[in-house]
Amino acid sequence: MEQRTLELELVSAKDLKDVNLISKMDVYAVVSLHGDTFHGEQKTKTKLVRNCGTHPTFNFPMRFFVDDSLTQQNRLSLDIKLVCERSLGDKDIGAVHVPVKELFDSADPKNMKFISYQVRRPSGRPKGELSFSYKFGEKVAAPAPEVAKKGEPVTAYPVGAPTYGAYPQQATSSSGSVYPPPQPGYGYPPPPPGAGYPEAPPPGYGYPPPQPGYGYPPQQPGYGYPPPPPGYGYPPVQQVQQPEKKKSKFGMGLGAGLLGGVLGGMIIGDMVDGGGCGGGGCGGGGCGGF
Repeated sequence: MEQRTLELELVSAKDLKDVNLISKMDVYAVVSLHGDTFHGEQKTKTKLVRNCGTHPTFNFPMRFFVDDSLTQQNRLSLDIKLVCERSLGDKDIGAVHVPVKELFDSADPKNMKFISYQVRRPSGRPKGELSFSYKFGEKVAAPAPEVAKKGEPVTAYPVGAPTYGAYPQQATSSSGSVYPPPQPGYGYPPPPPGAGYPEAPPPGYGYPPPQPGYGYPPQQPGYGYPPPPPGYGYPPVQQVQQPEKKKSKFGMGLGAGLLGGVLGGMIIGDMVDGGGCGGGGCGGGGCGGF
């Protein structure tokens, strides 16, 4: 795969929509390249231009990497968004969307080309103008892509920023002195031959086998608690016979007494009645029927 460098300098903007009602606007721009799956989304942010109002001047250079085949297929786009910084939250002023193929077809192969585009507000209405210059580099072979997390943009390089190769830069201290690179062989020395744990214990290593007869002796015959003697333990529970309740003679005596009293009264009454008759009370022959 082949790629090119796109050097771009964001120059200025004019006649923008004023989104502040009292003070002048503080404006910055966010420039991003979309549509490149090889490099991912490249994005950079300009410096903040304070108290510029509707006519900010940036003069901010930057650099992007573009896939030459995607450029010819018109699948890349350059997006420039103008934003007003505010204490209660930044607000979009407008944006410019330019196909990279359109820039490539009208580019100057040797010099930077100056061009202007109309700014469109978030509502879609045109308001303001944005100017920048650009130039495409020579076509070169693309290096192996860096593994990046999905969805994270790749930061574009502003012009003049240091580039990094295969080895990182030397670390510097707070005083500015450079730490020397590590010397060959620096670090922990290799372990001597035979150092470390042995792979397997030597023969006979470990606890000796137990001696014959070692351990608890076998249980002797009759060992344990002797059986209980006959009759040992709690005696059997005996059933206690309850004495029979004696029948009360009170009821029988009372009944017999009453019966005897009635019979005695009748006999005595008859005897009294018979004596009266003997006295002549019946008038001579009145008791003969008895």
